[in-house]
Amino acid sequence: MRVLLQRVSHASVVVEEQTVGEIGAGLLLLIGIEPADTAEDLAWMCNKVCNLRVFEDDAGVMNRSVMETGGQILAVSQFTLFGAYRKGNRPSWMRAAKGDVATGMFDDFVARLTAQSGKPVPTGVFGADMKVSLLNDGPITLMLDSKNPE
Repeated sequence: MRVLLQRVSHASVVVEEQTVGEIGAGLLLLIGIEPADTAEDLAWMCNKVCNLRVFEDDAGVMNRSVMETGGQILAVSQFTLFGAYRKGNRPSWMRAAKGDVATGMFDDFVARLTAQSGKPVPTGVFGADMKVSLLNDGPITLMLDSKNPE
């Protein structure tokens, strides 16, 4: 499982000219799922997202999590995080989980985030053509990978 995490001042996702999810200050998550992902990957990622200290404390040091700041989380499915581009110039999506598998795992991940954060987690629409807008705060952008935790 891969998550591109961005600390944002605000973010939103639009599908067919309708805003389907938006947040104020918090985290925008672009989420990629591969067939090898398990419940353990979801649990690890949920804990990492909720507890990662990327928000500043009173001394200006990144020492607070989204949980501590009361920030919000917006989750957007992003199969292209598993794009392979070694051969040629057209990416291959073979490493991304197929929709029937990825949809269930994405929904489970959002449910875990909601339970752990104690707040609803708005989302995009799985498989839709989405327009994501954000104001990156920092900028702070991290790539998290449950198979390669750094």
